[in-house]
Amino acid sequence: MPPGPVRKLRDFTRARADLVRDRTRCWQRLEKLLEGALIKVSSVASKLTTRSAQDMIAALIAGERDPQVLAALARGRMKAKHDALVQALTGMFDDRHGMLARLLLDQIAYLDRAISQVEAGTETAIAEIPQAWGVDAGGATGPRAGTGPDPAQLPAASRLAEIAGLSRELAVAIIAEIGLDMTRFRTAAHLVSWAGLCGTANQSGPRRRKDKKGHGNSYLRGYLCQAANGAARTTTFLGERYHRIARRRGAARALVAVARSILVIIWHLLADPSARYTDLGPSYHATRTDQDKKIRNHLRQLQALGLTVAITQAA
Repeated sequence: MPPGPVRKLRDFTRARADLVRDRTRCWQRLEKLLEGALIKVSSVASKLTTRSAQDMIAALIAGERDPQVLAALARGRMKAKHDALVQALTGMFDDRHGMLARLLLDQIAYLDRAISQVEAGTETAIAEIPQAWGVDAGGATGPRAGTGPDPAQLPAASRLAEIAGLSRELAVAIIAEIGLDMTRFRTAAHLVSWAGLCGTANQSGPRRRKDKKGHGNSYLRGYLCQAANGAARTTTFLGERYHRIARRRGAARALVAVARSILVIIWHLLADPSARYTDLGPSYHATRTDQDKKIRNHLRQLQALGLTVAITQAA
């Protein structure tokens, strides 16, 4: 069982994850309600959370039904989509839709306030954990230490946030799940297994079945997969790792593989508080590949297609 301060932090981070999930559901219900009234704002706007979309929804609730007037509420780059907005805002929105939309928006506003309160509690809880503090250049430590120029040691959450795809918010949530004492996990592989991110063997005789999902920690897996999804969009070692695996095994397996890699990095960073993350770069695998072996593999594939190729060195 983790120490009391870590359990307190975990209560806040899990509460925030649940509230954010509930808020997302409310936005999805609102989108479904609008589509039921043939209002297709989300087909033009990137999402309903934009200022333009919210102004249009508020006007619909207030009783405005003219698509031209509603489309004129667009801001910024959405003004160029006036004709598409007029078509998307031509529907059968009536008072009952307005009442239900108002209830959903009120619920979203309540959840926004609740999330802000929980985030404030999270910051207070992480500040009460001495192991998460940094060290200033002068050797002083405390809740705000390590955030100045040239610190001797960054705070734990800031060190984890240096990993591609990981924000400070996600770093705090991961710390709340695994704690800061890595002696509980003898190796990084033990932590990966505890999180449910290691592969399982499901084989009977010569038949190999699809791997079963591990039990593990669902909150931790969710945070890590969210980080892996962000890392996949970066030009980093983790981003290149995702694309290399996705080409061979598919996107889902690549996401889990990158999540596992992130957790291994986190174990090493927390096991050695003085360590800092250094990205190996997207060209790491290419520079370690045997060029002659790669040429032979390509030649073999071309010869299998009945082609003869002459190799000449580029100038």
